[in-house]
Formats: sequence, C-alpha cells, structure tokens
Amino acid sequence: MTTSQKSDDSPNIPLPQAHKPVAKPVVAQPVDHSTPLEEAAKFARVTDDGHVFVIIDGTEHPVGQYPDASEEEALAYFVRKYDDVVSQLMLLEQRVAAKAPSGDMPKTLDTLAATLAERHLVGDIRAVEARIESLRAAVSTLAAAQRQANEAARAEQLKVREGLVEQAEALAEKRPEQIQWKTASSAMNDLFDTWKETQRSSVRLPRATEDALWKRFRAARTTFDRHRRAYFSQLDATNSQAKTVKEELIARAEALASSTDWAGTAAEYRKLMDEWKKSRRASRKDDDALWSRFRAAQDVFFQARAAENAKVDAEYAQNLIVKEALLEEARALLPVKDLTITKQKLDAIRGRWEEAGKVPRADLQRVESALRQVEEGVKGAEDEQWRRSNPETKARSNSMLTQLQETIAALEADLESAKKQGNAKRIAKAQEALDARQMWLNTLEKSSADLE
Repeated sequence: MTTSQKSDDSPNIPLPQAHKPVAKPVVAQPVDHSTPLEEAAKFARVTDDGHVFVIIDGTEHPVGQYPDASEEEALAYFVRKYDDVVSQLMLLEQRVAAKAPSGDMPKTLDTLAATLAERHLVGDIRAVEARIESLRAAVSTLAAAQRQANEAARAEQLKVREGLVEQAEALAEKRPEQIQWKTASSAMNDLFDTWKETQRSSVRLPRATEDALWKRFRAARTTFDRHRRAYFSQLDATNSQAKTVKEELIARAEALASSTDWAGTAAEYRKLMDEWKKSRRASRKDDDALWSRFRAAQDVFFQARAAENAKVDAEYAQNLIVKEALLEEARALLPVKDLTITKQKLDAIRGRWEEAGKVPRADLQRVESALRQVEEGVKGAEDEQWRRSNPETKARSNSMLTQLQETIAALEADLESAKKQGNAKRIAKAQEALDARQMWLNTLEKSSADLE
C-alpha cells in the first residue's frame, strides 16, 4: 500500500502526499532512556505495509512509512526519533537545573517543539509538549535571573572601569615635576594590564559605554606619556648643564692639585667646595662619577700637604720635648711667692721657649695654651700686688674712714639725746642708722688693712 491508499482498519483520514516511503536505514543501537516498544505502541498504529501513525488525543496522524520491515522495526525506527527529542529535552532540563547560560535555550526549545509538530516520531507527544512548555517557564525565569545578574555585573564592571579611568586621569593631571616617574609609570602600566584583564574576563559593557571609557583611558595614557617625555627631555638638558658646570669645577680643582702653597690652595679648595654644593645635581650616575673626580683632585693636594706636615712634624718632635720640660719648669712658679723673682724666672723661660723653635702642628695649641695659663697666673699676682700698694686707693680708703667715723660720732650723739628724751621711736631710728654705719666701718677697716 502506498501513502495515498487507506488501510482497511484505519479511520477515514487521508495521508499527506509529502510522506513518502523512507529507505530502510541501518538499524542503530537504542539510546539511553529509550522508550519500550510496548509503551510506544499505545501511541501508534503500524500497517502491514509499514505505514506508521501516531495517536494524539485519540486522533491518528501519519508519521511515515518504513517499507520491507516488520511492524516492530517500523515502530522502533520512529520511536528512536522520539527518544532523541526526549534526550535533548532531558539535557536541556539538566542545563536549566545547573543554571547554565540560557542564551540558546529558547531556540533549542523552539526546535524541539517544531520537531514534535512535524509528527515524524512516535511516543507520548502531549507529555513531551507539556515538559517543553514547563521548561519554557523555567528557562524564562532563569533568563530573567541571569539578566538581572548580568545587569548587576555590568554595573559593577562599569564602576571598575570608571575607577581605572579616574586613576589614569589623576596620574595624567599631576604636574610633571611633582611625579615620582618610576612609581607612576609602574602604576599606569598596572592600570592598563588591569583594563585588559577585565575586558577579557568580565562581562561586556554596552559598546558605546565601553568605547567612551576607552577613549578617556587612552587619552589619559597619552597625556601621561607626553608629560613623561617632556619631563625627561628637560631633565636631560638640566643634567647636561649641571654636568658642564661641574666639569669646569673639576678642571680648576685638578689645576690646583700640584700646588705647594698649602694655606692659599686649601682656601681655594674650600671656595670650590662651596661652589660645588651650590651647583645643580646631574644624573645620579654622572654626578657620582663627577664627584669622584673632584674628590680625587683634592686628595692629591691634601695628601701631599699631609705628607709635608708629617715631615715637618718629625723635625719638630725634639723641639716639643724641650718645650714640655719648660712647661713643667713654668708651672712650678705657681703659686707666686716672690713676684720679682718669679717674673725674672718666667722671662728666662720665655727666652728659652722661643729658642726651642716650632713644635708639631697637632701640639702647638696645647703647649702655647699651657704657657699662657702660667703667664696669666703671674699677671694676676702682679695685679693684686698693685691693687694693695696703689696710693690713690689708700687715700680714698682713708678719706672714707674719716668721714664714716665722723658720721658715727654724730649718730652716737643723736642716740644719747633720744635716750634722754625717752623718745622710743627716735631711739630705734638712731640705733638702726648707727648699726648700719658701724657695719660699714668694720668692712672698710678690713679692706684698708689688706692694702697695707
């Protein structure tokens, strides 16, 4: 029987001409979750010539023809098509349960629904359709949740990108002379690496938004790079100028290195050092090398001077021994007992001191200071003797004694008069004045005795 003929026990339903007999395929192995033929037979009818009908809600629908095969083989062929749809549906259900990306799920559901609608398979069509519709609702819920999560992720990613842009712009806006370029360049490179990483691994922003942010970020990097190039170009010029100045100072230092004018040349080197300190620094590498050359020139001079001083000091060592002995002799003059004899001895020591000659530079100040201390001690004794024997001082002292004695005599008379009158207030006042003058007199008499 062809697809245009009617089966004797089939309902009066014409078969569509599009359902042509299919060639007998190679029988495939049943897939997992396959539908038993006994179960599938409840939803199908197979004619003797291999025509297969699927029964949906009591109505038969032509599925196709599987010629030259048994009814079981014809039924199994179209059941496998049904099982394939069910397998795909189960896989999709698992993906929904696992919350996999839902982007292609509606299309898959439409494909499965369209396959069912073609009626080229045998099984519980209504049950599968119901599962598809139920899954549509689950997919819709999942898609909505994922859209919400994606929107939140985009909002968060937008904050991250804007933060990167703002940091890059902040670096670009700094004045070049205030930037630590090594640190800042590393920071800008890190920002760029972070930008690329977020672009690669995070949710994508709307194209217009991403393009606008990238333009800002790129502009900030361009400005930063321009400032860096300008800064280092200026720095190179400044370093070059500083290097030229220091090269001139080195030349002057090297010209003085062989001088034997020890005092004058040392002063010139101090001036050169002051100029060096006031000059600009070159690059660290150049400045260190320039300083080494400058110091080397000075070292030549100062080492030569030190060698000469050492030679001189060796010659003066014997003079130091003589002056150390003279110091001991001078110290023995103190304290002064007889000023005249002490001064004579000190003058003799001074003469021998001059004859002894120079001493090593390191000892000069020490021995000279020690001799001055002895001289000051003798001078102090001389001053004290003069103070005691000064006629003018004695005269002033005697005059004051006379006046004070006369004042005391008058105060004693006043006190006697007050006592006779019995005036207590006057007596107290006179006694107080008399006591003060008497104390002054005692002090003056003692000082006058020291002048004798």
